[in-house]
Amino acid sequence: MKIVVLDGYAANPGDISWEGLRTLAELTVYDRTAPEETIGRIGDAEIVLLNKTPLGADVFEACPKLKLVSVLATGYNIVDVQAARAHGVMVCNVPGYSTGAVAQMTFALLLEITQQVGLHSAAVFAGDWQNNPDFCFWKKPLTELAGKTMGLIGYGAIGQAVGRIALAFGMRLLVTARHEKEVPAGAAFVDLDALLRGSDIVSLHCPQTAENRRMIDADALAQMKDGAILLNTARGGLLDEQAVADALRSGKLGAFGADVVSREPIAADNPLLAAPNCFLTPHVAWAPYETRVRLHRITAENIRAFLAGTPQNVVN
Repeated sequence: MKIVVLDGYAANPGDISWEGLRTLAELTVYDRTAPEETIGRIGDAEIVLLNKTPLGADVFEACPKLKLVSVLATGYNIVDVQAARAHGVMVCNVPGYSTGAVAQMTFALLLEITQQVGLHSAAVFAGDWQNNPDFCFWKKPLTELAGKTMGLIGYGAIGQAVGRIALAFGMRLLVTARHEKEVPAGAAFVDLDALLRGSDIVSLHCPQTAENRRMIDADALAQMKDGAILLNTARGGLLDEQAVADALRSGKLGAFGADVVSREPIAADNPLLAAPNCFLTPHVAWAPYETRVRLHRITAENIRAFLAGTPQNVVN
């Protein structure tokens, strides 16, 4: 039995052992794989692991020994799951491994926006505090979260985790999702328009689909409160990036924080890069060490379950 990892570096740049997989089969790990290298590197392997390397119908056609594709992530749109099914290849993912980490990043972005920690730390090290005539100073207005209303678009595991943190901060909560869900005390389930109109902070936590692509566009932004904060730790394609940049420039949006953009790595001409009050991180919400260890552990469990004839986390 052979296992090939096509792009292992992102999930494991060297700080996690691959030994859990080596005990299951002959293992070959590549840090990165270009599209034209994919078929050759898979060869006669029965199991392939990947994160962002595309697997299209041509790969399944050219690799008849392939039996399992295990995605080192929750999202699996990088794999043509219909073509996999047509060729008898099972596809599995790792759901839920990063729920806490993504919720944590959502509030890291929000707290950076409201407290400006990076700005003020840099000012201290630049000598501004030493040279200040008063015992303290602030370079931008600071914002208290207690009493503010946070609107969550999407209320799966991550949205619920973010909601619990928001309530712990003393915030009010508005929630919308494709299907109505029970919400805790201090929260209300509303439609999208009511959420946009009523929220001081709007945070995206829904999967991207053909139907909701660029759902946060100029019209949606126009419904939001003047000076509201927008957060996106879900998928970059959920919003119109030019419209968000324009709203930041006009002051309609007070700030925008995101861990994802529509094209990754970010393109040099992405309008968000030139927008004011814009806070971007390079898709690292899922990347804490503990989170990646969990990802590797569940991946190994997926493979063991497959080999035992009791597959889990199957998406096709």
